[in-house]
Amino acid sequence: MAEQFIDTPIVYLKGVGPQRAELLQKELQIFTFGDLLNYFPFRYVDKGTYVKIRDINNDTTYILLKGVIRSIEQVGKLHASRLVARFEDGSGEMELIWFQGIKWVKEKLVIGQTYVIFGRPTLFNSKYNIAHPDFEPFTEEHNVASGTLIPFYNTTEKLKNKGLNSKVIAKLTQNLINQILDNISETLPDYLIDKFKLLGRETALKQIHLPDNQQLLARAQSRLKFEELFFLQLKYQYQKNSRKEKITGCLFSKVGHYFNTFYFEKLPFQLTGAQQRVMKEIRKDLGSGKQMNRLLQGDVGSGKTLVGLMSMLLAIDNGYQACMMAPTEILAAQHYKSLTKITHGLEINIRLLMGSTRKAERTKITEGLQDGSIHIVVGTHALIEDYVQFQKLGLVIIDEQHRFGVAQRAKLWEKANPIPHVLVMTATPIPRTLAMTVYGDLDTSVIDELPPGRKPITTLHKTDSARLWVFGFMRQQIKAGRQVYVVYPLIHESETLDLKHLMDGYESISRDFPLPEYAISIVHGKMKAADKEFEMQRFVKGETQIMVSTTVIEVGVDVPNASVMVIENAERFGLAQLHQLRGRVGRGADQSYCILITGYKLTNDARLRIDTMVRTNDGFEIAEADLKLRGPGDLEGTQQSGILDLKIADLVKDENIIRIARDTAEAILNQDALLQKKENIRLFVYIRKNVDSTLNWGQIS
Repeated sequence: MAEQFIDTPIVYLKGVGPQRAELLQKELQIFTFGDLLNYFPFRYVDKGTYVKIRDINNDTTYILLKGVIRSIEQVGKLHASRLVARFEDGSGEMELIWFQGIKWVKEKLVIGQTYVIFGRPTLFNSKYNIAHPDFEPFTEEHNVASGTLIPFYNTTEKLKNKGLNSKVIAKLTQNLINQILDNISETLPDYLIDKFKLLGRETALKQIHLPDNQQLLARAQSRLKFEELFFLQLKYQYQKNSRKEKITGCLFSKVGHYFNTFYFEKLPFQLTGAQQRVMKEIRKDLGSGKQMNRLLQGDVGSGKTLVGLMSMLLAIDNGYQACMMAPTEILAAQHYKSLTKITHGLEINIRLLMGSTRKAERTKITEGLQDGSIHIVVGTHALIEDYVQFQKLGLVIIDEQHRFGVAQRAKLWEKANPIPHVLVMTATPIPRTLAMTVYGDLDTSVIDELPPGRKPITTLHKTDSARLWVFGFMRQQIKAGRQVYVVYPLIHESETLDLKHLMDGYESISRDFPLPEYAISIVHGKMKAADKEFEMQRFVKGETQIMVSTTVIEVGVDVPNASVMVIENAERFGLAQLHQLRGRVGRGADQSYCILITGYKLTNDARLRIDTMVRTNDGFEIAEADLKLRGPGDLEGTQQSGILDLKIADLVKDENIIRIARDTAEAILNQDALLQKKENIRLFVYIRKNVDSTLNWGQIS
């Protein structure tokens, strides 16, 4: 598409103007003609197919209705106010409800007039209603034959209140297409269009917004999904290849005293096959002379930290320092304790630097980093402060990278020249489709087996009525010398959610597990750091048998003797969080248990989450289920929202297209790394426009 058209400010489109342009920018991030052209409909409805109210059922999604408004009533006061319209179509009646934009809707609706209604029905008190439907007066234009597809665009209440509903956005888009259709240029090479029998870009964009029929719409969607995913893969793989060519890394040429002594004398157990495979991949990177930029995925308890330590020992053997950055002080302190314990006798200087570190200690650490006497520093955000400087930083390990901003991480790279190797570790397994897209510019390693001796955790689902059984089971485990976590979702009562909160739970458990026979720790996010640490240490030392907690213990607490995790109101947690919490037990040789307590009534999604947890311990399977349940924009742990702004592709439904796009991009770059061939000129233009040739944050994970 000619640049002058795609980059034209949206204010200049006929029908927009300054006020609407400002709203479109704020509400939908539509700034230019190109943004509107790429704002695709989320659904299409056959204009000639009306549903009868009597035919609505639980499987009905978005529907088109034709009927009459019989009454309009405003119910409730102030913030609790809502507008209710009684709507009937001859086969039955239902309510249309508005909680916002009431004044505007009241002005538009006329009692006794026939309307076309579009929306999603929901069941309440055994009756169907539609909240915030789109509506317009019925005219002869609506009497069309079946097969005419109406596009529906996502909009917002603010836009609707200013007249920018789905129909108006569709009209604006039609104006745009009519104005610039002849100026839409092709972006894909002709040989790819021929190979995959794709529609041309001009035809695809017209058919996605103004489809002639269902078949052409499907082909348009397929073309635009492939284009979006292909260019994403091309960009990532070009960046990865460019980084490997341009960025020199620290050369770790030898395996020396520290690594060998640890491996042959200190290793607590034989490495799993997965750990051995990952170490080979890392050693190959570290010895290549190119900068390593690797994502290490591993389930809870799979031994990622051990792999991280062995990588740091390679750095020390080659005269470099290493650092490990964790998102919380609890997790940083946990890493520090485990590293110092496992390397005892190796004469390695490991220090811990956090925000709470005393000034005198901080000064000693910064001096030791600058003179090279400190080999490894473990810390939190404190590591990126300007006063922290290294003599020779060669390896940076980042745990749970989604909790750090890109700018924060980049400050670490500035502390070394050449740029240090980077190993990003995550205990939240990332679905394959997400890893191939969001993390497309990182090399990926996976530890997909647990260390020997670890028994799979048994997960049970119990309802509130089984609480006496749960308490009995806890007593039985405590009598056998084990310890128990009990986790609650809230600290205080919520007026809107009927949840057992932490303090109620603590009092209840205290009654059933009284002193002096039992001792209980309590930990939550509102406590002072010192108090929290005191309570945690009591549990770690075995002075308390039960820890009542919020999700503050999701990461960073390692108590091998704890064998039971009880999660209250488990239906309120996401799958990734449930899996993380479950990973707090099962760290010793004893059989461990996770008990999920819920209410009787569960939504379909909540039941699927609970059933998934009971069925499997596999974090990757859970991550896939999470992606399918919650969608790609709301993935806990991966923070995809904002990282991957897909316009039309769907990570769940389009896995096959992702694979084809990835393989295609890889094959093209293998044959033409710099995209210099004549047939790849369009790809070269895209890369030149979208990939920064200088070192940027995107190149450093």
